[in-house]
Amino acid sequence: MRTLIVSILSTLFAISGAQAQDDVQPPNIVIILVDDAALMDLGVYGGEAQTPNIDALAARGAMFTQYRTSPLCSPTRAMLLTGLDNHLTGVSTIPEVLPPEHKGQVGYTMALEPGVLTLADRLRPAGYRTLMSGKWHLGETKDEMPDSHGFDRSFSLAASGADNWDDKSYMPYYKDAPWWEDGVEAALPEDFYSSEFIVDKMIEYLEGTDQDQPFFAYLPFQAIHIPVQAPAEFIEKYDGVYDEGWGALREARFERAKDLGLIAPGVAQPEMPSHARKWSELSEEDRVLYSAMMEVNAAMLDAMDHHIGRFVDYLKAKGQYENSIFVITSDNGPEYNRGDQDVRLKIWQSMNGYNIDPERAGAPGSWGFIGPEWAAAAATPGALYKFYATEGGIRAPLIIAGPNISPATIDTPAMVSDITPTLLDWVTAPAAPDGAKPITGRSLLPVLRGEVETVYGPSDIRAIEVSGNSALFKGDYKITRSMPPMGDAQWKLFDLKNDPGETADLSASLPDVLAELTAEYDAYAAANGVLEMPEGYNSAEAVMKNSIDRFYKNNRHIPVIAAIIGLIFLYGVFRLVRWGVRRARA
Repeated sequence: MRTLIVSILSTLFAISGAQAQDDVQPPNIVIILVDDAALMDLGVYGGEAQTPNIDALAARGAMFTQYRTSPLCSPTRAMLLTGLDNHLTGVSTIPEVLPPEHKGQVGYTMALEPGVLTLADRLRPAGYRTLMSGKWHLGETKDEMPDSHGFDRSFSLAASGADNWDDKSYMPYYKDAPWWEDGVEAALPEDFYSSEFIVDKMIEYLEGTDQDQPFFAYLPFQAIHIPVQAPAEFIEKYDGVYDEGWGALREARFERAKDLGLIAPGVAQPEMPSHARKWSELSEEDRVLYSAMMEVNAAMLDAMDHHIGRFVDYLKAKGQYENSIFVITSDNGPEYNRGDQDVRLKIWQSMNGYNIDPERAGAPGSWGFIGPEWAAAAATPGALYKFYATEGGIRAPLIIAGPNISPATIDTPAMVSDITPTLLDWVTAPAAPDGAKPITGRSLLPVLRGEVETVYGPSDIRAIEVSGNSALFKGDYKITRSMPPMGDAQWKLFDLKNDPGETADLSASLPDVLAELTAEYDAYAAANGVLEMPEGYNSAEAVMKNSIDRFYKNNRHIPVIAAIIGLIFLYGVFRLVRWGVRRARA
């Protein structure tokens, strides 16, 4: 009898346990992507901006200090969402800098190519709702939008950026702000502000889809891409914070980097770029302008964090917070372009209702930027900034928090292509279907769970290339190559352990190491379909040429109007001359 009772109880417990296991929902996934944020821009990484909601997520998860992205937005986004090297996705660079020799080549189509599966493609068969709200920039046509790449619902910006207050373009390359909802061109509401809208739309999608399914929420914000804009109540908090200039910011961040363990004591600080202006030599008018721009930059991060807090509060109210994985990162280093030194851009800004006025900085109609000096200072402790594969361009923040992850600071290597395999591993997603390109990144889950210290051994390489700007890591060494206008297209060798600022080129003293790493890069380039840059390529010239070409393509009526105006003018001159002749004869 006792044996029978034990047997019955065991069966009941087994059934109960199986049911409990079935009731445990797979974890939700939230990816928050900041645009153009430096390693130290977020509060928890030592930045001036107040980001308490991001900081709180970092406090309950892992904060990475040796994470690298690509140096440009689209390649990073492609790698983040697929786990593939950017050249294998079709988005090797961005259309704005693409030379004509590369257009249409495999890996350079500027949209996700056949066989490339996104995280949404992989999670949807596993029962996930797949939702996106924010910047896409992985194609421009209807069939290249997120709904064609695994997303159930999406409100996406196809361009590299757009105004944060209005439904309009921010640069001559784009005719307008190309927003799409579920593959259909869409307009923005009257009360639009980008960070607020991105969160509102995501909450709307979560409310309107099956609450019994886990979800993947992708929130790529416009903050802090040009034009930097923010509500006045956030800007007021940073009044005077940057009045001492970029030199003071650079020194302060470098000291904080040592205090936070981002760099070792005693390492050399990178020099400012050779063309950098000195704060003390600027006019008072310029100092007022540039400090105002940096205040708006911090305020835009603050405003984004505020709306992230609203999203977190929503998940808590729904009982979904504890069972959600959060990934927070940036697509590359800080933006260096200015908006006040090009007459052609100024004319376009005036024609499109933009101003560069410190009194109106951040408000609707403002065209905010931080420029190369602030960007170089913000990129501390790295060298240079966005677009270059130097540490200032590719060393970015990464926070991962979620169920069963203990708070930790992780100082071992990680790459942007590691995010997708980590998340697929975490939720035990089904295998990829036949025909899918194999993932090149590595799962960081063993590191997050404390099972191993690193997934990259001393002989493993990590490499990146975007428009000739290249880097390869092996052990403590890194080679990097920067193209004009900031570089000379020559390889340089650095010992990152002792020189994270890339201040001492070891190429001449360690030629064998340089030869070994360049050979490794050549093998990487061949395996991934990296194309050589055309002779004399210069990214600044490429942007200008492509922008002019696209501007005329978008505005074919302008030459016609100009011709009509010219004819009217000539006719007027002709009539005036005839009138003069007649009067003279009279």
